[in-house]
Amino acid sequence: MKTRLTDAFGLKWPIVSAPMAGAAGGALAGAVSGAGGLGLIGGGYGDADWIDAEFARAGAAGAAGAPVGCGMITWRLDEALLERILAQTPRAVFLSFGDVAAYAPRIHAAGVPLIAQVQDMEAARAAVDAGAQVIVAQGSEAGGHGASRATMTLVPEVADFLAAQSPDTLLLAAGGIADGRGLAAALMLGADGAVVGSRLWAAAEALVPEGLHRAATAATGDATLRTRVPDVARGMDWPRPFNIRVMRSAGTENWHGAPEQMSEADRAAWRAAMAAGDARMATPIVGEAVGLIGDIRPAAQIVAQIGEEAARLLRGGWAKGA
Repeated sequence: MKTRLTDAFGLKWPIVSAPMAGAAGGALAGAVSGAGGLGLIGGGYGDADWIDAEFARAGAAGAAGAPVGCGMITWRLDEALLERILAQTPRAVFLSFGDVAAYAPRIHAAGVPLIAQVQDMEAARAAVDAGAQVIVAQGSEAGGHGASRATMTLVPEVADFLAAQSPDTLLLAAGGIADGRGLAAALMLGADGAVVGSRLWAAAEALVPEGLHRAATAATGDATLRTRVPDVARGMDWPRPFNIRVMRSAGTENWHGAPEQMSEADRAAWRAAMAAGDARMATPIVGEAVGLIGDIRPAAQIVAQIGEEAARLLRGGWAKGA
């Protein structure tokens, strides 16, 4: 497939792996890049030694010298950590959940593409003002942290805005995209490609306990909700309006209405369940696309299937079972 994204980054497929904190390590990112997409390490909350180690793993996981980028939670980033990431010569830096303007000049000076994820039009305008080369319009269907806009309406609105105000800025769609139908739809909405999270969370290389993978492959999209339970359990003071989409469990049933009432014992029980992969109490961090996931496979196979299916659909339209 050929889009502005594939041209800009030298890709086979217009697919970017979401930089999922705790799940998207170097093996996953390297495999996605090796398969012709753009793999991103999930730098998350900023463990610099872990990020360095995952960059090293990425080089071994993909094709020789397969380039990967790194994603960060913007409100947890600082200048020292950014310098350490830039020292890895990342293929891109992906920032989300905060104002990118403070870090954009340094990223631009390093000659590294800046990908800014946004959840509303105000953030899209700010990202353009900061000179982001790529904007990701993230809908609420997405797993992990996000806000309230839906992918189907946010993506074309951002596309129209960019066409009028910043036509050279590339656009990616995120939220609910887990197969070729989703990628093809994203392109038809005006995007240049898609960020794939949940489907690659369910890749063999993802840093996810087996029990959480097993629970996700048996779930439907009805099994998720947006909540603050995991953030309270981890002691993470996430800024408004962001919350997190996860799979329902006893943990969300017990505390979703009043997560601040979790005792320290409750919080410890949730953390232990997440580490052990016990989905009865833990909350697998996936989006509504979980209902489209039926197995755990190598990331390269997932990327190729999504890309090939999208290309076929765009040539001839959709037919069930085709």
